[in-house]
This record gives sequence, structure tokens and C-alpha cells, in this order.
Amino acid sequence: MSRVLIVGAGLTGSLCACLLRRELQNKVQIVVWDKARGAGGRMSTSRPPDPSSQSADLGAQYITATASYALSHHSVYSELLTSDLLQPLDCVVEGLQQRDGSKNYMTPLGMCSLVKHFLSESGADLFFEHHVTALYRRGASWEVQRKAGGSDTFDAVVLTMPVPQILQLEGDVGQILSVQQKQQLDGVVYSSRFAIALFFPPGVVFSFQWAVRYVADNPCICYIAADSRKRNADAPGHGPSLVVHTSVPFGLQHLEEDKEDVQPIILQELYKLLPGLPQPISIKCQKWRYSQVLTSVPDCPGQMTVLDRPLLVCSGDAFTHSNFDGCVESALSVLSVLKASL
Repeated sequence: MSRVLIVGAGLTGSLCACLLRRELQNKVQIVVWDKARGAGGRMSTSRPPDPSSQSADLGAQYITATASYALSHHSVYSELLTSDLLQPLDCVVEGLQQRDGSKNYMTPLGMCSLVKHFLSESGADLFFEHHVTALYRRGASWEVQRKAGGSDTFDAVVLTMPVPQILQLEGDVGQILSVQQKQQLDGVVYSSRFAIALFFPPGVVFSFQWAVRYVADNPCICYIAADSRKRNADAPGHGPSLVVHTSVPFGLQHLEEDKEDVQPIILQELYKLLPGLPQPISIKCQKWRYSQVLTSVPDCPGQMTVLDRPLLVCSGDAFTHSNFDGCVESALSVLSVLKASL
């Protein structure tokens, strides 16, 4: 039985683990490590400190399926729709530029529910607060070291974290990467942004009619969502939630500042846009240093195989494009490599 480590419990890592279990069943032991305290990655759903408020999606907001991806990734969409984890986005979206033939979907239980579903299906041994710092080649295996100390050995390793974090790894990865691979990885560019979730007490009703609003011509805010309304999750006895995303230029401008210092600036702009907005009972601010991929690895089919024996594969949306289907594409590409290798 081969031991496979997947680093990163986001969408690419969780779907890769799920597909690997289904395809190779008892031939692999699947282990997933993530440096965070929970699953989701950039598909994170934040729960409020006060349980009387609704949760909020701080990362990805909804899923847009083009006609071609709805066809090529039909099995994934069908599974999630049948499980009621995906439902059509049926609400007022101000300022949305819709592409012909595409459909939008929301997640009633939050974006993180998709990741948790695939992880559950994978049967993987899941470990949080496992921050990978180094990989060393040990004959036919990889020794993978953690920030907190300790290491473990695996027959194959799949890295799904943002490319700059891959390039920061110590050990043998830097020497094994070819000159061309290093240049390709160095060329990956991400946008950065801040996201804020505001949680309100029961009884609060927003005065505006939309669920999602794209904001034009604001230097700070580009997107606002009445998140619980977007997910049809408004319920008696629970207060609504509101999510705000900043623009890419604002994110870049304030990237190296503490989020505690940036939060008041964003809130000031928000209350200018929504002057009648009630006061929340709690607020959570998230800095997404690696938000969306602006420049991906060129001519790379969903993954980059760094070494065949022992297998080391880099994957994620940086090797396709930055959305749900980009992550699905990457997971499918990694699955092909693992099946051929194991």
C-alpha cells in the first residue's frame, strides 16, 4: 500500500483525495495535512462567535459553471447538486456581468461544505495545524518535516498550497526543480485582498433588496453580499451576515499592514455605501495574501510533476485558472499522474 501525502485541505486537495480513494481504493493510504485549524482554504466559511448569527463565506462566494465545464465536470456537479450541497443562485445580483450559457450556484451550508464533503468521501487521515516546512528525498520516499517539529515518510507527495509557499520549502525541492520549472513558478502572480464578515443580531433586516452587489468606482470595496440571503439561509432567531471584499488595488496597497489597522478603513467606506446599516455584534477580518491567480503557469495541464520517483507533484489553480473548475481540472490531472505512478 502506497502512502500519499496531500498538502493542503482546500478544494484541489480534498477533491484529489476523494478521487484517489475512489479510483485506487485499498491500494493507497491517503494523508492530508493543512497548516490551518480547519478545512476549506480559500473556500472558507466563518462561523460567528455568537451562535445567534448566520455564518459567512469569507473566500469564494459562489460558483459559475460555463456550458463546457458543466459538461466536462458533469459528475462533480451532479454529485454536489444531488447532495443539495449546491443549489442554483436565485437572488438579486446587482452589477453581475453574466456570460452566455453559464449558470451560477450557491452553497446552502457555506462554501466550506464542498471541501468537507470531499474530505469525508476520501476517508483520508486528516491533520490540521501541520505546517510543512521541508521535503527531503530518502531513497524511494519523501521525508516531510513540520514547523512544530517531527516528520513523516511518504511514497508520494502532492503540494496544493499557493506557489510562493512551495518555493519557500526547505530541503531538496529547490535542487530538483529544473531551471524552466523555477522560471514558470516564479512567474505566477496572485491578487491580494481583504475580506470582512459582519455578523448581526436576530431581528435585523437589511433595507436593501439585493443579495449580492458588485460595486463600481470605489477605491476600496468591490463586492458586498448579504451572505445569508445569498444562500437562502435567513431564518427566524438568527441574525444575518454581510461579507465585504476589497478591490485588488486596495489589497495590494495595504498588503503589508496589519488587518486590525485596515479594518476601520474598510468599514468607513462600507457605511458610506450603506449609510443605514445597523451595528454588527461581531466582525471578522481576513487578509487573503493569495486571493486569485492573475498569471498561472503557462502550458501546464493542471499540475507540474517535479519528480517521478519518488513522486512529487505541484497542483492547484496556479496550474489552471482561479475558480472552482480550475481546481477540479487540477485534481483530475493529479489523479492521472498518481494512477500512472502508483
